[in-house]
Amino acid sequence: MAPPASPPHPRLLVDYAVAASPADLLAGDDTLAVLAFGNDAPVHDDPRYLRVPLQPHTAAPYEVWRGNAPVRHGRTGDIAWATDGELLFGAIEIDETLYETAEQSGIVEAAGRAYAELTAFLRDSDTPHLLRIWNYLDAITLGEGDTERYRQFCVGRARGLGDFDAQTLPAATAIGRCDDARTIQVYWLAARTPGTPVENPRQISAYRYPRQYGPQSPSFARAMLPPPGGAMPLLLSGTASVVGHASQHEGELLAQLDETFANFDSLLASARARQPALPAAFGAGTRLKVYVRDREDLAIVAAALDARFGAGVPRIVLHAAICRRELAVEIDGVHGAA
Repeated sequence: MAPPASPPHPRLLVDYAVAASPADLLAGDDTLAVLAFGNDAPVHDDPRYLRVPLQPHTAAPYEVWRGNAPVRHGRTGDIAWATDGELLFGAIEIDETLYETAEQSGIVEAAGRAYAELTAFLRDSDTPHLLRIWNYLDAITLGEGDTERYRQFCVGRARGLGDFDAQTLPAATAIGRCDDARTIQVYWLAARTPGTPVENPRQISAYRYPRQYGPQSPSFARAMLPPPGGAMPLLLSGTASVVGHASQHEGELLAQLDETFANFDSLLASARARQPALPAAFGAGTRLKVYVRDREDLAIVAAALDARFGAGVPRIVLHAAICRRELAVEIDGVHGAA
């Protein structure tokens, strides 16, 4: 009798691709997700396809995630999903206006519902371990003090997560959409086996931020190393010009960009201490999404990235609000060998 087949190792390839239609990219039997950016992105009803409500600086390629074939996909309640058995892509959108009252916006309740639904969905799945999550919400810095919408979102997120161990939180991004649509969009990557969170020695862990940043600290890790044994990149959280817990270089766009890359250098060194095979610097195996607060700064940031990387690091530059008013740019992505 032949020995039982070994289970496949987790595999994730993230790339930027140009195609005439998303259908061309969704045709692959290993396609986990296809992300399109901006108002001009085509509409498609495949659960693996997501229109991201952020406007690109120039015509943006699609972001394509590929796993092991075959990939199954479907919809369960509010959640669109796709899985190859080792990894899972999921997405949910919640209309905040359903929860608005005369006294308050619906951000806390909408975030809580989104996270409660995704938590329950993952708990009942074969891929219960969150690796990476993206959160896009409108008017992210509207409001003063604890009424600021990002702080309110953090409260709702934590409520929806329920009891959680901060040491196992996923990598994450929380960014402001700029289209006045009060809909929270959340999408994520989960796995059958857990990854390893990575923190940045230059920064206080976000879940340990002091009270001045709100009643609930942000719930994420700075990066996530993938599950062992697979072929996956390092997953980089949204990173900005923050040292310790304090924003740096207010009003100095290019200085903020330099500080952000200093943070990435430190973060990569921390990740390489656990996984030495990771390249020490960004290169052909890196994919970046660059979020720029002010529309008039998009070209400046794009030119600075051209000067820093040339064509060596594929990237998409997007118009989006950052979760602190004084921050002008934030960057996330994936990083691995080419």
